[in-house]
Amino acid sequence: MAPQTHPDPHSYGRPDEVVVTHLALDLTVDLDAQRLTGSAALDLAHRDAAATTLVLDTWRLEVTSVTDGDGAALAFSLGEPDPVLGSPLTVEVGAADRVVVSYATSPEAQALQWLSPEQTASGKPFLFSQNQPILARSWIPCQDSPAVRTTYEAVVHAPAGLLALMSAENPTSTTDDGTYRFAMPEPIPSYLIALAVGDIEFRPIGERAGVYAEPSVVEATAWEFADTETMIDAAERLYGPYRWGRYDILVLPPSFPYGGMENPRLTFATPTVLAGDRSLVSLIAHELAHSWSGNLVTNSTWNDIWLNEGFTTYFERRIDEEVFGADYTSMLWRLGRNDLDRAVRDEQPRDTWLELDMAGRDPDDGPAKVPYEKGSLFLRLLEETVGRERFDAFLRDYFDRFAFTSMDTPTFLEHLRAELLAPAGLSDEDVQLEAWVHGPGAPANAPAFASDAFAVVDAQVARLLAGAAASDLETDGWVSHQWVHLVREIPVDTPHEVLLAVDAAFGLSASGNIEIATAWLELASQSGLVFSAPQVDEALHSFLTRHGRALYVRRVYTALAGSDAGLARAREIFTEARPGYHSVTAAVVGRVLGV
Repeated sequence: MAPQTHPDPHSYGRPDEVVVTHLALDLTVDLDAQRLTGSAALDLAHRDAAATTLVLDTWRLEVTSVTDGDGAALAFSLGEPDPVLGSPLTVEVGAADRVVVSYATSPEAQALQWLSPEQTASGKPFLFSQNQPILARSWIPCQDSPAVRTTYEAVVHAPAGLLALMSAENPTSTTDDGTYRFAMPEPIPSYLIALAVGDIEFRPIGERAGVYAEPSVVEATAWEFADTETMIDAAERLYGPYRWGRYDILVLPPSFPYGGMENPRLTFATPTVLAGDRSLVSLIAHELAHSWSGNLVTNSTWNDIWLNEGFTTYFERRIDEEVFGADYTSMLWRLGRNDLDRAVRDEQPRDTWLELDMAGRDPDDGPAKVPYEKGSLFLRLLEETVGRERFDAFLRDYFDRFAFTSMDTPTFLEHLRAELLAPAGLSDEDVQLEAWVHGPGAPANAPAFASDAFAVVDAQVARLLAGAAASDLETDGWVSHQWVHLVREIPVDTPHEVLLAVDAAFGLSASGNIEIATAWLELASQSGLVFSAPQVDEALHSFLTRHGRALYVRRVYTALAGSDAGLARAREIFTEARPGYHSVTAAVVGRVLGV
């Protein structure tokens, strides 16, 4: 069964006519002008023998020429720009099987963040890309759809003394002339092409794993992610061989907009996971799991993102269970269900389906948690219904059968019925399939999760609310997930003196754990504590200006914007913080604050 092809509402490309199969980049990095200049050579396959036109996605690219593989000029035109989709680049290719686009990027290229020396730990400039979901077109003319997969190679000319890295086979030290050559032999979608240039060092942490980071944090990074090789082994035991050669991790400066980005061979990660106690390494389990669910088998459009993120969240928790045990993982499932319930409350009902409808919208404006948590919960239901052994065999076969292809929701459901439900004697109705995929919220048959570790927390919250002093609570040995649960269980209308006592006892405002800090600042914002306690407002300001991890700063800004005074304060902080945010974070927060 081959995955079906449906038009991608977020791409101008027409890959059913002429499709790009290989990309060769030759780019020069100009850190002063904040531009990439060079060329993209694209190998083509004519799927429709009568098709003579190639359509590529671009966003504010300055295209200077387009030729065929022999250097003959080809007629081209750039269409009217759309603020989200950019401009279609239409090239009259005739029967040509190769085109070369010479171009330069705009300093406003959405995928690229150019950091000044003042914004980095090393005191040297830094560049990194973030393509997902549809930002690759702002630095590469391409068919910017997850349904189109290409191999790629690149030559990158960087300033001397800086290291260039890509989602490819990478160097571990700088070259004398700043020229680097890369190859990605496996076909990947455009959103997984990645570039970083900076003062970066490498440390090995296993036979096929290592870390890259700025010199001042590279040792801490290597220590934090020491369990990576163990995670790779656990993942392979579950769902088959890792097919990408090496698995390395690059920790970026604090403005990186995501927790992690699963660029093949080189996960990009936020420094906010460097908690100093390995308490947030589930993020690496998640990005590693994407090496199967997302990178190996990819959602065809961003309406199908649950096929990436739901599968990966489920797989992440199975890795965590293998490495850290079932008690640890039960907390993750419980917190995830709480996140889903919050999302169902806050999102429009249509955005809580698994199969989304993002046509006419920026895919970055889709629901943040639903694809992850509802998708993984659905897979957990299937596991519990058919048994873990049968479900694991189904998933392993799925990754093998559809390796290096893209998958849409209708095709997956057809495969699910044929390969799992029917052999198990189950109908759609037995698992409430339609309610899960094309209905709001979590259906009534959703699995429930108990956690003894959280029951301990609940008992201490009850004591606090009954009048016990915060300093008398029994919290010895708690892990970060328990602290998050504690904060989330404290009611918003709790007296400020009690909240301040909790903060004084446990240092929540000063927490270096982003999960705990976010939960606390959400509570402090919703309760109004930030307006009565200057030290909490100072912590809020520091949190929102210190890093740009979009999911977490959005949550705090959203909580703050729930009142008129909070909205004013949020806009004030955003004005200051915005220049240091990646465009992804700035756009997300801008929508929350109406600016």
